[in-house]
Amino acid sequence: MDKNQSLISKHAKSFSWAGFFLSKETFKKCSVLYDFCRTVDDIADEDGQLDAKKKKFFDFKSEFKNKSFSNNIIKNIHKLLEEEDISHKIVSDLFDGVESDLKNQVNLNTKKDLLIYSYQVAGTVGLMMAKILKVKNKQALKCAVDLGVAMQLTNITRDVVEDRNRNRVYIKADFNSISETIFLADIFYQNSFPAIKNIPIFSRFAILVARRIYRRIGYEILSQKNMETYNNAGKIYVSVLGKAIETFLSFFDFIQLFFINSSKQEKQNEHIMLHEEINLDEKI
Repeated sequence: MDKNQSLISKHAKSFSWAGFFLSKETFKKCSVLYDFCRTVDDIADEDGQLDAKKKKFFDFKSEFKNKSFSNNIIKNIHKLLEEEDISHKIVSDLFDGVESDLKNQVNLNTKKDLLIYSYQVAGTVGLMMAKILKVKNKQALKCAVDLGVAMQLTNITRDVVEDRNRNRVYIKADFNSISETIFLADIFYQNSFPAIKNIPIFSRFAILVARRIYRRIGYEILSQKNMETYNNAGKIYVSVLGKAIETFLSFFDFIQLFFINSSKQEKQNEHIMLHEEINLDEKI
């Protein structure tokens, strides 16, 4: 699979842009991870009867557990997990998060529920990505979870209408709740930054770019100012010009990392809440 053929190039536009700054081999491994995660996620999101989707999900989960290598996606992800020493417990958490969406009605009632869900479906991906990027520092691996959580919170704020149409209420469908969630995401974006210094230098810039572009999506949402303009805007993306600007600004982030303490963290209540609920030590 090359860059042009991967699902990551078709669907993950922000990371595909950032992926330009990764080596071909690293991007290929990221694509294997994305193809697996996308396949799991698409089962829950596709149209169709709930019972049929549940059967498809549990069949795929069983194929993963039983190492059904006739399925190339299963074969490739198992090879990746072994090569990069990625715990199967992380994949299990991902499955748990996606399974929680396989209901007639999804409602997350507390901030804690929102953060745990965001860890399961995206913090896990951030942790696996960090392993692919050869991050060894334990604290930096935990901060990779923070970046994944931040990106998922951004996704949730962008997809409020789409999720509501699927009977999924992760946050309330009002602009105040959307804004609060973007500010919550910012806590995790900020906390992830110092630890990026622990990513090997040849991959570091790509993560800085992905972080900036995804964070910019939240700012684009805030610029809508109210639900009427938010609804009229459709799905909000960062323009090519916006991506170019964020890429340029990432050079300053890259330089800044040389002058900061990579272990510095501003542990706010929300961040502590998540790490108290999820035992990351057993997964790292």
